[in-house]
Amino acid sequence: MHDPAKVGRDFAGVTATDDIDAVLAARPRAVVYAASGEIRADEAIADIARAIRAGAVVVSPSVYALYDPRSAPAEVREPVLAAIDEGGGSLFVSGVDPGWANDVLPVLITGVATSVDVVRCQEIFDYSTYDQEDSVRWLVGMGQPMDYEPPMLAAGVPSMVWGGQIRLIARALGVSLDGVRETVDRRALQTTVSTKTMGEFEAGTQGAIRFEVQGIIGGAARIVIEHVTRIHPSCAPDWPAPPDGIGAHRVVIEGSPRIEVTIEARDEDGNPSAGGNATAVGRLVNAIDWLLTAPPGLYDALDVPLRPGTLGRKRP
Repeated sequence: MHDPAKVGRDFAGVTATDDIDAVLAARPRAVVYAASGEIRADEAIADIARAIRAGAVVVSPSVYALYDPRSAPAEVREPVLAAIDEGGGSLFVSGVDPGWANDVLPVLITGVATSVDVVRCQEIFDYSTYDQEDSVRWLVGMGQPMDYEPPMLAAGVPSMVWGGQIRLIARALGVSLDGVRETVDRRALQTTVSTKTMGEFEAGTQGAIRFEVQGIIGGAARIVIEHVTRIHPSCAPDWPAPPDGIGAHRVVIEGSPRIEVTIEARDEDGNPSAGGNATAVGRLVNAIDWLLTAPPGLYDALDVPLRPGTLGRKRP
């Protein structure tokens, strides 16, 4: 527990604690590990391996390289595999955008097409609804001068985050990639805009970004994960937009026939960002029952089936 004020509080029947040793000593059957792994990947892997050695099934969005474990570097895979051998636990990593929208959903949809030329997964959002100012202004660069390089768009970073999902889709479709490449486009705000939670974003500063992580086959981009992000709908109006103007995930299959599926998720307060995050968490948490019955191992999104929901009631 990173906030000492929450220690001892009751959360739906679970008492919050900061005593990790005591929790793992109790041999929990499952652990949801949601701490950041973006700038502390080694620490995240060590934490996850520790839980696996305690015999737990672990689900996590935190280690991007393990979205496709088969292509993960040895320094990431080997500590996890060693922990599985030692403790008998398991690991399933999925997550961003949310994970199912960049792996099992596009793969499923290709199965109803006669032919498939391009698989495109899109996240399209108005970031004025995303109440994380540091991420919006500094990580993504909204409101920064156009010569500012947002860390999220630095060369190699998009491929680090989403390249594993590209490789996972390619494996599911039985194709080999020539490589993975990135494209980035940025647009400036034409006028100053005001947001409810983050104040003003000035004219001339970055107001929209569009980037792609592309799986290249035969010299062409055939598997694409694309992000279109704005701080205001007036910026880059020629780029793809969500139906409600706020946010959506979309899968487009170019082929015969052309298939387009758009998903909009909202939390109880109507927040699309929180709704998308909830579905990402749902994919992970709802996989735990299956993982508990499966042999110890390192699993990916193609291994772990989607479970039907429970009509009329929430899952425990």
